[in-house]
Amino acid sequence: MKDVARRSGVSVSTVSRVVNASGYVKARTRLLVEKAVAELGFVPSGAARGLVARRTGLLGLCLPDTGPADPPRKPVPRRSHVELVADFGPSPGGTARGSQYFGEILRGAEYAAWEAEYALAVTVARPPQAEARIRDLAGKVDGLVVVAGTLPDALLEHVAHRVPVVLVAGRRASGGYDHVGVDNGEGIRALVEHLVGAHHLRNLQFVAGPPGTPDDIDRFRGFHAAAHRLGLSVPAEPVLRGDFTREGARRLAEEVVAGHRNGGRRLPDALVCTNDATALGFLDVLSAEGVSVPGEVAVTGFDGIDGARTCSPRLTTVEQPVADLGRLAVGVLQACLANPRLARQDLVVPSRALLRESCGTH
Repeated sequence: MKDVARRSGVSVSTVSRVVNASGYVKARTRLLVEKAVAELGFVPSGAARGLVARRTGLLGLCLPDTGPADPPRKPVPRRSHVELVADFGPSPGGTARGSQYFGEILRGAEYAAWEAEYALAVTVARPPQAEARIRDLAGKVDGLVVVAGTLPDALLEHVAHRVPVVLVAGRRASGGYDHVGVDNGEGIRALVEHLVGAHHLRNLQFVAGPPGTPDDIDRFRGFHAAAHRLGLSVPAEPVLRGDFTREGARRLAEEVVAGHRNGGRRLPDALVCTNDATALGFLDVLSAEGVSVPGEVAVTGFDGIDGARTCSPRLTTVEQPVADLGRLAVGVLQACLANPRLARQDLVVPSRALLRESCGTH
């Protein structure tokens, strides 16, 4: 900064006002400073700024591991070419990378951070270095947004002693950090009541995710309570379990259809899926096997991702404002940074049931 001041013939404080866009500087003086900055290749030190302001200007976003990375590609030949691949079916991949859920949270969080003049540092909690990386990130940011299911509760509590933490989705396990989420049970309840009341379906089956996932548990509880209230007979625990991915749902759907075709098992009247990716995987297989949706089986999802409105038939789902969750989480972090003594918050945002063709609504 002293070099820039010497080159432009102004004081260090004037250079600081120009670089930090703070305070009035004459237009001619600003041009001189900007010219010197360009000639010297000066870049302000974020670390130095952080020491002075006790702020880094960074917020962290921690996402769960979404599965194995893509296999390494073959070396590119010197004379490169374009590979033409005929693709007439669903992607052979299918980890949560294909889901738009995390991308929507990222989009909302990044935009809110940009509005607040923060940068967003994103990391994935991928074993075996997950905990070490999160602790390292917590030491470099002013606050941390963590998607539910990413970190153990004990680690969340530990990190919250260092920086403000906001948990997105799931359920808050302690009062040491903030939480924003959606009322999962109410969304599923609305779908069950619609399937039974409007379409007179009685044999409903819930397609869950892996055991122990808070959102999934809440959605099944909502399903079970609504079904019980309507006089339906449903098991106390989910019979069908996927892994939240479209590919995992395809494998599960193939087993269900095979059991129907070869073992004489009756197909349910409706499949109430824990998320849209699972529902889309079932739609893929049911369509390929000639099972009519919703003629033979109605299918519903949860999330409201774009793929739910572009598939055929369009998917009935509970739309949760995923991008707004990311935006709201960053807003809560800002409030915590502005007032560290602010009481911890547990915010629930509304969702809405979108009735489309996959349940028989036209």
